[in-house]
Amino acid sequence: MGGDHAPASVIGGVEQFAAAHPGARFQLHGQAQALAPLLAAHPRAAAVSTVVDCPDVITMDMKPAAAMRKRHSSMFSALAAVKDGSAQAAVSAGNTGALMAMALLQLRTLDGCHRPALAAQWPTLRGRSIVLDVGANTDSDPEQLIDFAIMGEAFARAMLGIERPSVGLLNIGSEDQKGHDDIREAMRLLRQHGTVLEMNVHGFVEGNDISAGTTDVVVTDGFTGNVALKTAEGAAKLVGSFIREALKSGPFSMLGALIASKGLNGLKDRMDPRKVNGGVFLGLNGLVVKAHGGSDPVGFDSALGVAHQLAASSYNDDVRASLSRLAAARAAATSASAVAPAGNDALDATN
Repeated sequence: MGGDHAPASVIGGVEQFAAAHPGARFQLHGQAQALAPLLAAHPRAAAVSTVVDCPDVITMDMKPAAAMRKRHSSMFSALAAVKDGSAQAAVSAGNTGALMAMALLQLRTLDGCHRPALAAQWPTLRGRSIVLDVGANTDSDPEQLIDFAIMGEAFARAMLGIERPSVGLLNIGSEDQKGHDDIREAMRLLRQHGTVLEMNVHGFVEGNDISAGTTDVVVTDGFTGNVALKTAEGAAKLVGSFIREALKSGPFSMLGALIASKGLNGLKDRMDPRKVNGGVFLGLNGLVVKAHGGSDPVGFDSALGVAHQLAASSYNDDVRASLSRLAAARAAATSASAVAPAGNDALDATN
């Protein structure tokens, strides 16, 4: 029931996805009375779906604390289905803050994960890259950024099919001396633990490196990532508007547009943000995909594709294994640092 165009956009997305993936099955958590006429108009969706009647709806402007009290909402019910194992993933276009709060309450974080992160797929010159965090946390310390790197690397393997994704840390410059203390410490830890984790650490990357596809994974805090994401979306819309204006500026331009229509349609498809819809809350004991609040059926179909692909992958097992190795490496580093001062003190006493 969440999203600017729900529930029609959700049912339309299920209809499209079911046509391409006949083996998929759906639980539709929402108000049964509102869903019934939509399902009657979408026979494919109706054939592969079970309706779970939920009287409450979480509005897009509802505070997370208020949303948490609505235990009979479609959002809470969908997440409960992931928790009890009756669903492999939950997909929602609803209130992001409420979805995160409810997901944390019901699913909890993986052992060793400080905080979950919201990851997005980003179109690049080389294909796609993974950027995280794009909004789950307003700030992150160096240790949390290492967690994000681990989760982003596993996500890239699952979604992009890359065996050893390259990992970059977003900064104001690519040189080691650039950035504030926390970001430099995060890079030091990333290189240190990356060896243990056999991670392909590229180093620092800048904002323009994201769209260039310099690395397969770009790690940053949620405040910076969210600003970068929305700036990119706005820039894409601006470029699209400029192109449309230029192609309608005169008869010869319109003729040129007609001749180049095939190429222009391909460009439009590549720039369509609906085709990369579906951010994922990484680091939870379960799969939760956040579709854009303005998702139409095409966009929701894309988000379902992300959930379907992740559910069929070993993503969470990979993250658990890496977090376990990271915990061992952190413990070893702590033990080593605890021993070092004692040795130095003894040396000073002898001198």
